[in-house]
Amino acid sequence: MMKPAVIVPEDQPFTLANLSPGRSQRRLALAVALAFLGALFISAGTLSNIQLGRIDAFVPAYGTAIFVNDLITAVLLFNQFAILRSRALLAISSGYLFTALMVIPWMLTFPGLFTPGGLLGAGLQSTHWLYVLQYAGFPTFVIAYVLLKDADPPKQLWDGSVGTTILSSVAISAAVVCAVTVLVIAGDAYLPRVSIDPVHFSTLWLYLASCLILWNALALILLWIRQRSVLDLWLMVVVCAYAIEIYLVSFPGLARFSASWYAGRVFGFVSSILVLFVLLHEITTLYAQLFRAVLAQRREREARLMTGDAVSASIAHEVKQPLGAILASANAGLNWLDRGEPDLDRVGDALRLVVTAGHRADAVIENIRAHFKMGARTRTSLDIDYVIQEALAVVRDKLQTHRVAVQANPNERLPRIRGEQIQLQQVLVNLITNAIDSMATKNGERVLSIRSEVHHSGFVMVSVEDTGKGLEAGAVDRIFNPMFTTKTHGMGMGLSICRSIIEAHEGRLWVTADKGRGAIFHFTVPVDPGSPS
Repeated sequence: MMKPAVIVPEDQPFTLANLSPGRSQRRLALAVALAFLGALFISAGTLSNIQLGRIDAFVPAYGTAIFVNDLITAVLLFNQFAILRSRALLAISSGYLFTALMVIPWMLTFPGLFTPGGLLGAGLQSTHWLYVLQYAGFPTFVIAYVLLKDADPPKQLWDGSVGTTILSSVAISAAVVCAVTVLVIAGDAYLPRVSIDPVHFSTLWLYLASCLILWNALALILLWIRQRSVLDLWLMVVVCAYAIEIYLVSFPGLARFSASWYAGRVFGFVSSILVLFVLLHEITTLYAQLFRAVLAQRREREARLMTGDAVSASIAHEVKQPLGAILASANAGLNWLDRGEPDLDRVGDALRLVVTAGHRADAVIENIRAHFKMGARTRTSLDIDYVIQEALAVVRDKLQTHRVAVQANPNERLPRIRGEQIQLQQVLVNLITNAIDSMATKNGERVLSIRSEVHHSGFVMVSVEDTGKGLEAGAVDRIFNPMFTTKTHGMGMGLSICRSIIEAHEGRLWVTADKGRGAIFHFTVPVDPGSPS
């Protein structure tokens, strides 16, 4: 039965010590534990009576591997402690450090490894008792980890300096290992005999091994009862592997260098890398998530900056036309006033044009603001030909200045469309202005053609064609990108805004161009559902 996931506070980092194991993690841990039990039955049944020869390189290789694995695991767990300041993590980190350091005197006292009596000159019993203390020490730290993890909240976290605490834990662990080693070696002659000779164990060893297995079983039960995190789950598997190793090393054959003894050491090696592998996997996974989060945050920041640039560029781009009209009308009004006999009627017309252009500038700004908002927009039933004529009226002066002939015959059979008049007028003004600018740089016939027709069921298509210089082949694919422009003093926002407006109307904007023969911009807008067909 799956236990409920632990709710982790938002301000607490997601680490191995507080992540609740998922279903895949539980299944994997169960599969590993079942594989261990299967290997135990096979080893105990088939390898118990097989006595192998001594492999001189096995013990130093095994001891070195255990030392390195447990030391790296301790370092990673100390790092977790530095993040979470959990006393429980400090306990389990010290436990792994203790087991790593205990391997050193165990190898130095192992009979025949460096010298016949061990490098430290200890007696025959020292190696066994160091092994007992090592394998009794780890479940002790595990039990401390479980109890501290469920202590009162004020007692769960460490308030002192993290660096000082870690250094103190390392120093204390090293001091304890040194003290234990000195006491065991000095009292070798007084220790109960657990070894008959360098190969065979005594009956007392069975009682000690049984006690070690029961001690590991207690740690396993406490972990099972209070299991909440990924670290808890895999510590259970490690403690299980410890118990299996003790059984295989001790019970079948009661002898060193038997097949089951070697199998037990393999279990010890596997148990030493389990939490290490899980730590490395989780750290890599969390690092990848952090990396993706940082990239997403960076993209979001760039998008915000781009949006700000787009808004400012859009306002500058669109307000230029009504501001130009205001300036032109105001200058015209001043000219009429500066005459010897002011023409007040013309001045009035100029002022009315100023007012009209001012209202248009205000409408354009509000339209741009609405375009960058996510709220719903109000759309009405429109006559697309009326919108086209209004757009032509806005740019009439520019058409006359550049001597551009206009072909825009209304299509009375077109259905009405649904959209926002100011936005669609803004699109047409942009497309017409671009066409004028393209034709202004080329000698020859200058003709602007605007056609409106039914594109297909449910849409009306408007085409704006010019006889200008056309578009380069590479520009066709990028011309609607923000900040891309083919004009010397262009801002690169007009066509991008036009496409956004048309797409917001559920239509499409595209261009067909032939280099040197002008360009045709097409856009579609949906038909008003209430319009008669």
